[in-house]
Amino acid sequence: MNYRRIIVNIFRFAIAAVFLFSGFVKAIDPMGTVYKMQDYLAALIPSTANSATSATNMLMAGGMITDFTYPVLAISLSTIEFMLGVFMLFGIHRRFTTKMILIFMIIFTIITAWVWAANPVKDCGCFGDAIVLTNAQTFIKNIVLLLMAVVVARYHQDIIRLITERHQWVIVNLALLCVIAISGWALYDLPLIDFRPYHVGADFRTDMDIPEGEKQPQFETTFILEKDGKQQEFTIDNYPDSTWTFIDSKTIQTEEGYIPPIHDFTIEDTATGNDLTDSIAKRDGYTMLLISPNIREASDANFGDIEAIYEHAIENNYLFCMLTAGNEKAITDWRHKTGAEYQIYFTDQTTLKTIIRSNPGLLMLKDGKIIGKWSHNRLPNIQKIKKITKQK
Repeated sequence: MNYRRIIVNIFRFAIAAVFLFSGFVKAIDPMGTVYKMQDYLAALIPSTANSATSATNMLMAGGMITDFTYPVLAISLSTIEFMLGVFMLFGIHRRFTTKMILIFMIIFTIITAWVWAANPVKDCGCFGDAIVLTNAQTFIKNIVLLLMAVVVARYHQDIIRLITERHQWVIVNLALLCVIAISGWALYDLPLIDFRPYHVGADFRTDMDIPEGEKQPQFETTFILEKDGKQQEFTIDNYPDSTWTFIDSKTIQTEEGYIPPIHDFTIEDTATGNDLTDSIAKRDGYTMLLISPNIREASDANFGDIEAIYEHAIENNYLFCMLTAGNEKAITDWRHKTGAEYQIYFTDQTTLKTIIRSNPGLLMLKDGKIIGKWSHNRLPNIQKIKKITKQK
């Protein structure tokens, strides 16, 4: 019995499974990869940017990147990972595939070593929101995969082919077509599978609660505002008047404790400083939430459809409002462009990006439970909304 061949093929299938899964979860949620890339960029340029958005805007202003740079990079990364997994699984181009995977694992291991040491992001995003690993767990996982990749690359000739060379083109082309199509659809609409806490079926009334007896974690949100050319940080306790312009916000956990599925969601009326989270998210009846992480970059191509949904909501006593992290000027510009009459409230930008991968996107709640999510490219018509309310 050839034990070396057995070990090599066990390692080969393990590596293939990881690359296939990692590529797939990135393919179904390319915007998640985009946001993670922006987080890395903000960590690499801390002295010139307060956030991932401002770091990105700085590079765009300098002509170094465009609106398509991040999506193209995200789709490319998921496609390469997925295809390397396919090649490894079926034993296609064994020498080339094992060398490429070894190179990838060396790069990934170096990056995750830096992430573990410097802790610039909460998690590396290797498996998106499907499986969230700590930075230490990710580094250990990559060390193990790197050792496997070294063995497989050294003895690539022991990899057993699962398909003939004559027919491998069918697998290659079909896999390539599928992974690109899935990514493209997710960018146009929404991810086919939603691994985030704000999926359809999630309930704000229960998923925000901490079980009795569990210790409550403590969070602190800091707001960065500007006045007369000077920026200053404030908390919710000393939030200033409307003469200050909102720039950014950041939330950090100050004490450990039980963290419910939905733990970073708040709605604030910046004009009054009132917390409206429970009165909106846990409200009886139907609630329509228009979500825009960055209102300056929000698409206004479908504002007519949004207005029709808003009018239908008013006619039927549904609550309709918009949640955004934009400042007062950005909100005013949006009202001028779209003629929006609905209320607009503040929610943390990272939270809004997590809620829906569209700018803007629409959320529909019934008694605090999410019963519908749509991107701005596929907003429901009035007949669809009526059908949903009759079903529920």
